[in-house]
Amino acid sequence: MRFVLGILSASALIHFGLLDCVAPTRFLAECVAAEPANSSANGFSKTKPASGPAIEVEGGYLVPYQQTIPGSRVTFEMLPVPSGVVNLGSPDDSAGHADDEGPQVKVAVGAMWVGKCEISWAEYKLFMSMYALFKKFEQEKIRKVDASKMSLALTAPTELYEPTFTYEYGEELNMPAVTITQYAAKQYTKWLSGLTSLQYRLPTEAEWEYACRAGTTTAYSFGEDPAVIGDYAWFADNSDSKLHGVGSKKPNPWGLHDMHGSVMEWVIDGHLEDGYRALAGKPAPIPFTDAIIWPKELSNRVVRGGGWEDAPEKLRSAARLASDDASWKSTDPNIPKSPWWYTDDPARAVGFRVFRSYKPLEPELAKKFYDIDNEDIQLSVDIRLEEGRGVRGYSDPSLADEIKKAVAD
Repeated sequence: MRFVLGILSASALIHFGLLDCVAPTRFLAECVAAEPANSSANGFSKTKPASGPAIEVEGGYLVPYQQTIPGSRVTFEMLPVPSGVVNLGSPDDSAGHADDEGPQVKVAVGAMWVGKCEISWAEYKLFMSMYALFKKFEQEKIRKVDASKMSLALTAPTELYEPTFTYEYGEELNMPAVTITQYAAKQYTKWLSGLTSLQYRLPTEAEWEYACRAGTTTAYSFGEDPAVIGDYAWFADNSDSKLHGVGSKKPNPWGLHDMHGSVMEWVIDGHLEDGYRALAGKPAPIPFTDAIIWPKELSNRVVRGGGWEDAPEKLRSAARLASDDASWKSTDPNIPKSPWWYTDDPARAVGFRVFRSYKPLEPELAKKFYDIDNEDIQLSVDIRLEEGRGVRGYSDPSLADEIKKAVAD
């Protein structure tokens, strides 16, 4: 499999291996509005399991499940989270409060599954290998992205311009994937959704904070005292200035690891300097889909949770940071800058995790979680496609067979 070896190490290929799977026939455009399958393999069970977490919903229970990325042996875990209301943001008088964390607003969040851990290099390097695979399809004139496939189309990230920056502090398969733009994270979720016929996506900011708090109202999901944060998070005082494996610290009350520290995680929202003032006048609780601040700018997109080089106050449940493409890509020599990769700190602490709603979003809304939303991003992608530096493919269940072939060759 020469076309994949440029990206994946031998150990990664062994890890990915082969997996026999029965590929569903639904396309992404259809599956985004589908109800969850009545199978515990997809996180839904008609009967309550004898043990373990189970969230009761109409007709059954949401339960934990392990997702294998079709065509590989790469797996990740998803945990059920109940519906509820989050008081988004922090009180004005709370320790560490920042102006963009208010005013607090109540947001209603639906039942969902949340990635137990952040996306690791094992998962993301498999996605990275799609660049070479899609290039192979172009050369062989197969799996063309014609008009009928445009709803499934996506771009794979280009090979890293300077791998030593991204990998300097670790690239082991169990470590979180980093230096990833929001656009690239969105493309990953579209790729994964197409392969699985399940609607994986980035969370809204309200969903992320709700999952992070896990029913708590304190500064952290473990309480108010930052003195014990080392039990739950990799941060400036205990990380030894390097990445660590996902899930190696204690989880929050809902079993989710690394919601505090490790890497900052993308949400779908844009950042406004006046915080949540645009939401303050809406009747509460605001449905989470109505609370989204859709991004418009190239920068000013929200990451949450703080990273492995941050102080404890940056890891609070309400803490937020706005992206800055100009500084996070300042040493990128490309014109225009890469839409997939960052080249400067703090980007080595920027990653993401996947969410999945119990009731999938309607197709038109779901589409906004995957599509390009900014002219500069569109231009950057288009130029690379025109010059042959970028590549477009499409993801549906049949892609799993091509992934298996690639690993086997």
